[in-house]
Amino acid sequence: MFSFLILLALVIAVVAWGVGAYNGLVAGRNAWRNAFAQIDVQLQRRFDLIPNLVETARRYLAHESETLEAVIAARGAAVSGLAAAKGKAGDAGAMARLGEAEGVLEGALGRLMMVSEAYPELKADRTMAQLTEELTSTENRLAFARQAYNDAVMAYNNRREMFPSSLVAGNFGFEPAAMLSIPADRQEMRQVPQVRFGEGA
Repeated sequence: MFSFLILLALVIAVVAWGVGAYNGLVAGRNAWRNAFAQIDVQLQRRFDLIPNLVETARRYLAHESETLEAVIAARGAAVSGLAAAKGKAGDAGAMARLGEAEGVLEGALGRLMMVSEAYPELKADRTMAQLTEELTSTENRLAFARQAYNDAVMAYNNRREMFPSSLVAGNFGFEPAAMLSIPADRQEMRQVPQVRFGEGA
């Protein structure tokens, strides 16, 4: 009888540990999914700002159509990248494609801002100043959202890889999640656009 009680206690302890490990993995997965949703919000906000930014700049940058078209094209690719990533959030390939598209967009925006510096009338335009201020704010929020997502992914991956939680992760289909990063081989893709039109307003 005594040995039966010991065995029963061990079984209960193992089940309790398994439930705790499973719930911890679920909480970790939900955390990075929620963090990705915050990235989605900030990217959508930036996508909404860009057409207005380009149209405002177009009135002054008649000779810079190539730069403007590059921004629009990069925005289109980034929108597509986000749409694909939302269906496969955490997937390594989807995150890599989204990071690449976002990097190209950031580079295109950075070039637009540099070109725009040579046009005092554009710098003084009130609408442009407001849009660039909103863009700066959005870029800052996006940077924080990316960091929160990557931190949540790292915590989740650590939990699923560490023994003995790895036993539960392997048996219940907890797949690894991939971080969202901007490729490091292109310097302009790692820099947040420097928006300074508000100084001339």
